[in-house]
Amino acid sequence: MPELIEVEIYRRQAEGLVGRTVSAVSAPDEWFLKGATTPAALLSTLVGSLVTRADRIGKLLLLEVISGHRGANGESAATEAGERSTLGLRFGMTGRLVVDGKAEIDELLYSTSTADHRFVRFGLSFDDGGEMSMIDPRRLGGVEIAPDISRLGPDAATLSARQLCDAISRSTIPVKARLLDQSRVAGVGNLIADETFWRAGVDPTRSCASFEPVEVTALAARIRSTIKLLTKRGGSHTGDLQDHRHRDGRCPRDGSPLKRDEIGGRTTYWCPVHQL
Repeated sequence: MPELIEVEIYRRQAEGLVGRTVSAVSAPDEWFLKGATTPAALLSTLVGSLVTRADRIGKLLLLEVISGHRGANGESAATEAGERSTLGLRFGMTGRLVVDGKAEIDELLYSTSTADHRFVRFGLSFDDGGEMSMIDPRRLGGVEIAPDISRLGPDAATLSARQLCDAISRSTIPVKARLLDQSRVAGVGNLIADETFWRAGVDPTRSCASFEPVEVTALAARIRSTIKLLTKRGGSHTGDLQDHRHRDGRCPRDGSPLKRDEIGGRTTYWCPVHQL
């Protein structure tokens, strides 16, 4: 957490920043700045820039900005001729977005609902007096200017059968481990994966190489439909399997004891009766 669904909620929230001009940047935690990004680079890139778009790929939120200059009256004069830049925001396991004092997601699994200033890792102020901040108690997220999105696979929310086939072909590792690899499919986290495989009736330990084309097509459709449903419900944690993902948990479909494995470094719960 947060997974694709939560970051999509953040993206929709960040749409409220479009058309606003950055007046100040707060980067109190340099650990949170990734790649070659520095406090000085953030200031020169963002201050005076106009936010033009909020986008997302996988778990990465993207804010597109266009640089401007300050006119005689102090107002931003960003124009289409200005330099375009992209700010990438990653939320790790415990990151939340707050815009103008409001968080669309008040609490995350494994995180805290507090807005303690000690956990504010990055922030923007705007000319109209509004603010945006990232709260991340565990510091597993980060911000980066011009993140390399070419390293990410296709977005899971729109994943096609062809794209999924490309992602899992020529591999003998467990299919869940492959889906958790963001360079193969962007956005699938542990909760979405377990819920998808449970709904699809697929053993998450199965070798990628064991899938027939018709199974790949069905799994791609199930990934999309699961994400769509859980987004409508409000989060990755709203799956039907979620309350049973614990030791001694039972399958909510057939009552069988759930298996607990570690796949791709993540704790996995699945039903050995109907997931084949």
